[in-house]
This record gives sequence, structure tokens and C-alpha cells, in this order.
Amino acid sequence: MLINNFLIALEAIGVLAFALSGIIEAARKHFDVVGVVMVGAIAAFGGGTLRDVLLDRRPFFWVEQEVWVWVLLGVGVALPFFIKANHIALTERAILVPDAFGLGIFAAGGTHIALISGSTPMIAVLMGVITAVVGGVLRDVLVNEVPRAFHDHQPYAVLAFAGSWVVVLLSYLETPKSIDVLAGAGFIIVLRLLAIKFGWELKRFRFL
Repeated sequence: MLINNFLIALEAIGVLAFALSGIIEAARKHFDVVGVVMVGAIAAFGGGTLRDVLLDRRPFFWVEQEVWVWVLLGVGVALPFFIKANHIALTERAILVPDAFGLGIFAAGGTHIALISGSTPMIAVLMGVITAVVGGVLRDVLVNEVPRAFHDHQPYAVLAFAGSWVVVLLSYLETPKSIDVLAGAGFIIVLRLLAIKFGWELKRFRFL
């Protein structure tokens, strides 16, 4: 029971992190309040919903934890007013930190959910990547940007892939599930933040 509560709390942090990334990005594009909330919701719930569809898992994770919908609505309405009232500059880098936390937590959590649903290691890892990346892709498409996962030369999806394998490997060592998820999420978050800080980039391929 304690482990389940820990995992739910960790997933809540991931939901909030991705919701913030969507809300901030929509606010940067001067969306109205409905647009801000919708982009935040799709960023927060998009990847996990697709994972649940592919795993035939019901109810969807955000239906099971309805409180997250209410939190999202509250943050989506209040945050743009807070930003405007305090004259906070919304640079592109403003979404990178919450996005990094969402990436790590959703990749590790998605992998764990797939494993306990009976998926093979490779499928579990792919479910982790889908959970972590799809919401951000949809967010970027909605604000008319090329998805960061496709054009950001700093490691992004590759970190979700690697961190998901950390969860799989630790599960085979029979460590506590909370440790599996926390280690995988921490691996991704730390490396993503370091990549942002120091400008690490993957090799670029040029075909023309």
C-alpha cells in the first residue's frame, strides 16, 4: 500500500510537471484560457492515455485519479494570471525544467505499469518512451512548433529509452518497485538537466 501511494504521488508530480510545460508554452503563444488548459491537459495526459489504450488498461490513469483533472483546471486558469501580474518573462527555456521532470517520471512510471501488466521488457520500454514523449509531441504540435523530441539535438527520447531500461533491469534484481521507478526517473531527469546546462548534443545526420 505504501509503495502504491508513493508511485501515485510520483505520477502526480509528473502530471503537474508536464501540465506546467504545456500551460507555459500556451501562455507564451498568447492562447486564451481555454487553449491554455487544453494544451496543459494534452501535455499531461496524452502519453499516458495512449499507453493505456495500447495496454488495454481501464480506466485511464487520469480517470482513476480524477483529482488531477481538477488540479490541472485550477493551475491552468490561475498560472497565466500569476505570470501576467508578476511580469514573468516566458522564455523557451522556461518549459525545459518541468519538461525534464515530466519526461523522467513518465518514462519510468510508464515502464513500470507496462511490466506489471505483463509486457515483455522491450514492449515495457517502448511504453515508457510513449508515455514520456507523446504528450510533449502533441503539446508542440498544438502550439505550431516542430516537436522538441524530433528536432532537439540534445538527448531527449534517447534518455527516456535508456532510463526505461534502468527500470527493467532493476525489476529483474527484485529491488522495491519504488526504487526501480525512482532510479529510472532520476537517471533521466539528471542527465536531461545536465544536457540542457552544458549543451550536450547528439550527433547530427546530414543526408543532403
